[in-house]
Amino acid sequence: MRKFFILILTMVTALTVHAQELKPLTLEDLNFGGTNYHNMIPKSRYTTWWGDELVHLDVEACYLVNKATGKESKLFSLAELNKWSGMMLRHLYNIKFPETRKSLVWLNDGKQRILFDWKSRKALWKGNVSMAKGAKAQDFNSVSKALAYVKDNQLHVVDAHGNDHQLTTDGSREIVYGQSVHRNEFGITGGIFWNNDGTQLAFYRMDQSMVSDYPQVNIPELDWKPAEGQSRIATLEPDKYPMAGEKSHKVTVGIYNLATGKVTYLAVGDPTDRYFTNISWAPDNKTLYMFELNRDQNDCRLMSYDTTTGNPIAEIYHETDAKYVEPQHPITFLPWDNNKFILWSQKDGYMHLYLYNKEGKEVSQLTKGKWVVMELLGFDTKNKRIFIEGNACNPIQKNIFAIDLATGKQALIDINGKGWHSGSLSVSGKYIVDNYQTPDIPRDIAIVNTTNGKSTSYFKAANPWQGYTVPTYECGSIKAADGTTDLYYRMVKPVNFNPNKKYPTIVYVYGGPHAHNVDARWHYCSRGWETYMAEKGYLLFILDNRGSENRGKEFEQATYRHLGEEEMKDQMEGVKFLKTLPYVDAQRLGIHGWSFGGFMTINLMTTYPDVFKVGVAGGPVIDWKWYEVMYGERYMDTPQANPEGYAACSLLPKAKNLKGKLEIIIGLNDPVVVPQHAFSFLKACIAAGTQPDFFVYPGEPHNMRGHQSVHLHERISQYFFDYLK
Repeated sequence: MRKFFILILTMVTALTVHAQELKPLTLEDLNFGGTNYHNMIPKSRYTTWWGDELVHLDVEACYLVNKATGKESKLFSLAELNKWSGMMLRHLYNIKFPETRKSLVWLNDGKQRILFDWKSRKALWKGNVSMAKGAKAQDFNSVSKALAYVKDNQLHVVDAHGNDHQLTTDGSREIVYGQSVHRNEFGITGGIFWNNDGTQLAFYRMDQSMVSDYPQVNIPELDWKPAEGQSRIATLEPDKYPMAGEKSHKVTVGIYNLATGKVTYLAVGDPTDRYFTNISWAPDNKTLYMFELNRDQNDCRLMSYDTTTGNPIAEIYHETDAKYVEPQHPITFLPWDNNKFILWSQKDGYMHLYLYNKEGKEVSQLTKGKWVVMELLGFDTKNKRIFIEGNACNPIQKNIFAIDLATGKQALIDINGKGWHSGSLSVSGKYIVDNYQTPDIPRDIAIVNTTNGKSTSYFKAANPWQGYTVPTYECGSIKAADGTTDLYYRMVKPVNFNPNKKYPTIVYVYGGPHAHNVDARWHYCSRGWETYMAEKGYLLFILDNRGSENRGKEFEQATYRHLGEEEMKDQMEGVKFLKTLPYVDAQRLGIHGWSFGGFMTINLMTTYPDVFKVGVAGGPVIDWKWYEVMYGERYMDTPQANPEGYAACSLLPKAKNLKGKLEIIIGLNDPVVVPQHAFSFLKACIAAGTQPDFFVYPGEPHNMRGHQSVHLHERISQYFFDYLK
């Protein structure tokens, strides 16, 4: 009996010591700007394909990975490459391997670009890239060895011999070349597009001289000392900002021929109130394809152009919708058939892939069902297959599939059919790197043979939070306000959760298009701030309402012409659910969100003023008539065409309803949700006699950068500590 009590005492003591040894997670651990953040995220392996050989890229060395065993052997080190090449590379993450088994690698240290043979230790080609230093945009074609870049507002091309050709002379802040247009909507991320062999360059030209200036103000740094005679006064640095219903910019597409030096513009007609997007080149390197969209965004056409003359060849595809069509992806030609290409469309209600020929005839629908394709990874040319990522297994998962083009058969390729998988396909399509997470797996990486399905475990990340106190993460679903649609939520329960206690609860919300909060990644994709607040004794609840992404067209378009209304109804269904839980203190409900989530935060607090006690709204949209043309008009139409919708969605008339404690936070130089939104709401509150709090980050854009993000989340947290105790 005495030994038994000693054993129990020893166990209790050990558990007590263990509990005392666990450390709490802080914002320096959990926020991307934190000093310890890089140690607290799951480790990974950075890899690239060298044909069908897998290479692990690291700071100090590159390693060849044995695909059957996962074991590594060194190819070369950073020190060796620098010694052999005479370069000054700082790491090996950015090196590129040509699609060949030869011992060649592309190197770039910011001064030189070299095609280097590491076995013979010789440079096969050298190019000086120092002239592109400070460029706003640049792209290098490894076939023609030509570099396109934009500097001092002008577009240049440097050929393989180092000759710099300045293609434009009228570039300015009003005439913009070679950069992203249409405010990065419609899948646009850049403005320079080489054809496959690098002999022709397509580029955007954007005339925004007719677009109104928004008067941003640049405040000098605290330690800035002006030169003699220089003013200390803040300076005006306006942004070109086309608000909904107002004049937008005009875009055209130019083609530069490297051999002739000639620039030809596509004959698209009058570019007024039109969008040109998803530029792609045909395998012949002479034909360009582009989606053209009207300003109402309900009429979309795929056009082909002869780049020698600039003249249109044909209308290949035409899609209309009663609400909107939103092209996000360029067409992709089959590598084994230059007459056929893959096209993305939601025309059957879900984002799927279709096979078309060059004449515009639909050959087949490649994917179908009540789920969406998220990525097209590549091809298996030998077996005529394509590889995709999509959520066919579960709406909150992302899995990898192979599609046989001859039979239409779809096969799961990733190793478990669970969680959130991101694939990287080898050149032939025979192998895929499957990098995945599940709610309880920080990261695993496997190498999968796509022909026989055999997989090799390559890397397993340790739990970076081992030794720390960690809250509980749960996931479930409730019905939307329509009574039928499933909505998925994440709940983060406080550390040492006690179901017999009542906890202050914070709803974190985004709720807008092209985003989601809940998926099957580690901890159900929970944000670090949620963990921090759970460490402090708060319960967090996050719900993806109708209008968010990856659930099909009807789900996404439910909010059309009345942003915020259906979203709020769904979020209030979440509140109803919370009120059924005995451990949720319904008298201490808070809400927080940023951007669209900031709009939702204020909207919910002023529409349901007796529900939420405390809220923090970051970068909030207040009235959609002050938001930009492309996004705003897609979901709301113009203020002229939908005055009732804009009036109903405006938060200005609701300023009088504010009862709880609300803090609004913005970046002073926000070019996305311009400060006019927040200032106007403050003015409406002053007129109504309501009392929000306000904080601003001078010099910061829509989101706070660097360690200022830690300061931001300290401030957000403190507001809840003060008022939602």
